[in-house]
Amino acid sequence: MILAQALDATYWAFLGRGIGAILLYAVIGTLMMLIGFWAIDLTTPGKLPQMVRAGLPNAVTITAAGMISMAFIIVLAIYASYGSLLQGVISSLVFGLIGIVVQVAAVRLLEWVTGIDIGEVIQAEEPRDAAKVVAAAHVALGLIVAVAVF
Repeated sequence: MILAQALDATYWAFLGRGIGAILLYAVIGTLMMLIGFWAIDLTTPGKLPQMVRAGLPNAVTITAAGMISMAFIIVLAIYASYGSLLQGVISSLVFGLIGIVVQVAAVRLLEWVTGIDIGEVIQAEEPRDAAKVVAAAHVALGLIVAVAVF
């Protein structure tokens, strides 16, 4: 109790704002990653959730890379907001959605240019090198979009 009295009211306001920001950004980050997963699933032959649950290695690799790349975008959008919670929330939502669209389009373009049959690759039961290329494209595009935000 003495410690609580020793700290001034601004500390408690700061602490409350920080807790609120953590919770809000966790919800936004989760929402963006779910939307990103849905976008990858929508544009990929087969049912991605089932393939991931079944442990198909290429589906898991590509999905994991997509999630990591979304996290890059969200983290940099938050960081670029310079402490403004409202700006951070808006930036995270806008840049997250744009990042999803850009990533899906660019990865599908890469698959087309390289001749990768993503339907065959993602459903294969053994790891494929092509899945690493697609996963790398997800991560690279996530970094590009994230740095563009900053």
